[in-house]
Amino acid sequence: MKKILLFALTFSLTSCAEMQQTLNQLPQIASQIPTSGVDISAGLKEALNKGITQQVSKLTAVDGFYKNEAVKILLPEELQKVDATLRKVGLSSLADEGIKMLNRAAEDAVKEATPIFVSAVKNMSFTDAKNILLGNDSAATTYLQGSTTTALYGKFNPVIKNSFAKVGADAVWTKIITKYNTIPLVKKVNPDLTDYTTNQALSGVFKMIAVEEKEIRNNISARTTPLLQKVFAMQDGK
Repeated sequence: MKKILLFALTFSLTSCAEMQQTLNQLPQIASQIPTSGVDISAGLKEALNKGITQQVSKLTAVDGFYKNEAVKILLPEELQKVDATLRKVGLSSLADEGIKMLNRAAEDAVKEATPIFVSAVKNMSFTDAKNILLGNDSAATTYLQGSTTTALYGKFNPVIKNSFAKVGADAVWTKIITKYNTIPLVKKVNPDLTDYTTNQALSGVFKMIAVEEKEIRNNISARTTPLLQKVFAMQDGK
């Protein structure tokens, strides 16, 4: 009987010691948990807002598209032969002006993007944020594309159409296409430049957001706030 009581006492003391050890370690264990659900959502929203502020805003400036080789809008395939032919017949300046007009219209249109992005970021769920954080280098950009493209197209298209009229692009392109179509033996063209420029502007916007996202994910120095540092440390260890 004494042996049984001694065993029970020993087991109890050992269990209490282990439990106390575990309790003592709880603060340390908690500190090793990278972030809470609230932090994940807030951190991803901050990262996306940083991408919008740092990169998309650059595109709205004069030459934001035109002098940025990563997103500069070139002619659609069906008009590349127009461009080449005009240059051959001494109309390079007219061709250059036409390309500049496409980019100017895109720069105007992107000014409409920020409120739509802000709404998409605001409505991001915790599940969205968690999947983005543990996703690939462009997961946040992909999320924005899926949740904003339709609305952005609806905003961009009329702005680009109006911009073409405002800066005289419609007149320039009418002149370019008319001039080209008068050249003997060429196939006549009449492309929808508003739709083309809208889609190219959208592509440029998401390309620049992806640049910032990749920077934050892969470059610790780009995590410029404590929240970004805390949240993306979790991604580093995935």
